[in-house]
Amino acid sequence: MNTISLSIEDLLKDTEYGLELTLLAGAAGIGHRVFSSRIQKPGLALTGYTEHLHPDRVQVLGNTEISYLRAIPASQTEQNVVKLCQFPISCFIVTKGLEPPDILKREAEKAGIPLLVSPHQSSTFISLITKFLEERLLPTTHIHGVLVDVLGVGVLLVGKSGIGKSECALDLVIRGHRLVADDVVYVKKKMPAALVGQAAEAIQYHIEVRGLGIINIKNLFGVSSIREKKIIEMVIELVEWDAEQEYDRLGLDDEVYTILDLELPYLKIPVRPGRNLTSIIEVAARNHLLKGMGYHSAREFHEKLLARMDVRPLGDEVE
Repeated sequence: MNTISLSIEDLLKDTEYGLELTLLAGAAGIGHRVFSSRIQKPGLALTGYTEHLHPDRVQVLGNTEISYLRAIPASQTEQNVVKLCQFPISCFIVTKGLEPPDILKREAEKAGIPLLVSPHQSSTFISLITKFLEERLLPTTHIHGVLVDVLGVGVLLVGKSGIGKSECALDLVIRGHRLVADDVVYVKKKMPAALVGQAAEAIQYHIEVRGLGIINIKNLFGVSSIREKKIIEMVIELVEWDAEQEYDRLGLDDEVYTILDLELPYLKIPVRPGRNLTSIIEVAARNHLLKGMGYHSAREFHEKLLARMDVRPLGDEVE
C-alpha cells in the first residue's frame, strides 16, 4: 500500500480543487487517513452486503444511495447503517447537497466516522476528488540537480556541488531553452510511468550562479524561458574529468538511472576546460528524440562497420 496518505481534514481544507466539503457529523474522525485515490459508492453495502467493502476508501453517497435509505423500512435502514458503521470507514461524503438520514448522522457520530456533504453532482464530485487524491497521493522525492526543457526533452542534470550544473542551465536558457528548476528538483511519479519535476515555490524561476549570485530567469529572459513543471525524460550526470577513467566513446549500451522505481536514459559526461557542455547536452537531447523515433546512431554505425568487415575484396585474406 502507498505509504503516502491524507487526512479527512486535508479534504475539508481544500480550496484548489473546489470540493466544497462541509462536516455534518463524526468530527472525532477527521484525522482518519486516506491511502488510495480510488473512491467507492457503497450501494451494495447499504443493502447489508459488505463482502467487497473497502473501508479505507472515500465512500460517496449520491442520490441513488440516499433515496434507497429513505425508501426501505426504517428498521431495515437502521440495521444496515449500524452494520456498515461497524467498519473502520475513512469517511462518508454525500453529494448534491442532500440531507442524509438521521440514523446515518447518529451512527457516524457514534462511530467517529466523518460524514461530509458537497453541493456537486455525484459525477462532478467524483471527478474532482479523484484528481485531488491522485495528485496528493502520488509518490514524491527531491533531487539535488537542475531540470531544463531542451527541445521539448526534460533533461535532469545531476552531479556534485560546484560541477557547473547551474551554469549549463543558464547557457541553455540563453540559447533559447527553458528552465524548470535549479538546485532542488521536486519529482512526482505520475501513473503509470512518468516522472514530473518542478521547483520549490520559494526558489521557482531562480538560478544561483557562483560569483554572480541568485538571478531571476523569468525577469531577465521573459516567460518563454521558464516552465513550471516538466516530465523528466533523461538524466545527465556531470563528472570531473579523470584521465584514468574509461569513458563511453561509442554509445552502444544504453544505461539507466532509477528514480522512484522508474528507469530513465542516463548519460555520464566528463567536465574539463574546453568542452562545450551546453552543445553536448543539446545534442544529447536531439539524439534522445531520434532514438524515440527508432533511429540509434551508434548502433547503425556499428552495424555498417560490421557489414564492411564481413564483405572484403578477394586477396585481402592473410595467410
